[in-house]
Amino acid sequence: MNRSVPVGETFGQDNIRCRPEAYPDSGRQAGDPGAAHVMIATVLLSIGIVFLAELGDKSQLMALTFALRYRWWVVLGGIATASAAVHLLSVGVGYFLGSALPTRAIALVAALTFLAVGGWTLREHFGTADEDEPAPKSLRASTAPFFVVLSAFLLAELGDRTMFATAALATDYDWVGVWLGSTIGMVAADALAIAIGILVGKHLPERAIGIGSGLLFLYFGAMTLISTAAPDLGGLVVALLAATAPALGGAALLATRRRRRTTPAEPADQPAIPADPPTHR
Repeated sequence: MNRSVPVGETFGQDNIRCRPEAYPDSGRQAGDPGAAHVMIATVLLSIGIVFLAELGDKSQLMALTFALRYRWWVVLGGIATASAAVHLLSVGVGYFLGSALPTRAIALVAALTFLAVGGWTLREHFGTADEDEPAPKSLRASTAPFFVVLSAFLLAELGDRTMFATAALATDYDWVGVWLGSTIGMVAADALAIAIGILVGKHLPERAIGIGSGLLFLYFGAMTLISTAAPDLGGLVVALLAATAPALGGAALLATRRRRRTTPAEPADQPAIPADPPTHR
């Protein structure tokens, strides 16, 4: 294996080295047990690094949020598909291209997507329904949630730190093992968040889940937008500034709710009651 670039020195967007030539042949035959051991070690290393990188990341919060609204296997399937695609692209970036993706433009698109999803979710659950009406019917049984989860995770993970970690691993290790391990590691980390979302969702009403999901997506969108527009800001400053988005969204919801309560309902037009015909004796 090529050890010319240590893994610990390649994390980050600016430090991924361009690698135009193919991965050097290790000299092992296909049936050599040593090659299998190297592959297993690469897979396990990739699982551990990506799993630890995902702990506490926004991807876990997104997985938890989606699990509150949709069926768990739909969320897990969307995450697994997005993870496989993103990490396949990551190993290609680390293996052949270096840092060649327009990550800032991708991050801006992701931020706008999160803000749109958050606004749509809040409008769906709080925009037109009255207090006494049941919450809107969930999209759990449709195919739309799979594509929502898939597109959200694709945009969120493109340019994320786990993508660069995977690309860095691909500069030193076999790309197949890195791809398999990083995909498994990400799915395993997000599966923990899905399990938490399932447990929490059993004790919360549908309307509360929808409003909470919308506010979280507003936070994700604002955080991504601020960190992309001002990358020199610290993480704490970005988090505090991003918190204003769900705060403003919550204030708008409260104002709408108060206005709906104070506005008297217009009486419905009553049909004219025909007069009784005269009776003849």
